[in-house]
Amino acid sequence: MTAKPHVRRPLVVVGVLVTVLVAVATVRAASLWVASSASLSIAPASLTSIEATLAAEQARSANLQSQLDALQSSSHDLETALHSANSQVATDSATAAQLEASLAAAQAKLARLEAALKAAKAATTTKATGGGTTTTTTYHDDDDGTDD
Repeated sequence: MTAKPHVRRPLVVVGVLVTVLVAVATVRAASLWVASSASLSIAPASLTSIEATLAAEQARSANLQSQLDALQSSSHDLETALHSANSQVATDSATAAQLEASLAAAQAKLARLEAALKAAKAATTTKATGGGTTTTTTYHDDDDGTDD
């Protein structure tokens, strides 16, 4: 048995309206229940506290920037000092090479002088023993009379 369409349509409309009203009431009750049970235990930050934190962070940033600038200046000073030290090492190396050459020349001159002294001593010893042979040794200065 089927109901007639003029009776069936109003019953379907009433059923849909009742379902929609029950759904709205359920959603409303659920939202009230959640709102009452989930209250905020920590209040959100106020605008003044956010502004104060921002100012503190900006001051910290400025301090870090000044420290960075100081480190950069120190780094530049160290770079200059390193360049100066490297130049001094190069100069000292050249001076050491000149001194080494001068020392080698002085040692060679000393060896010649020692040989001349040894020969002179041998000649003096020969004269003193009366060997009859006279040996003369002359010294030749290759530096035009300057001492090393």
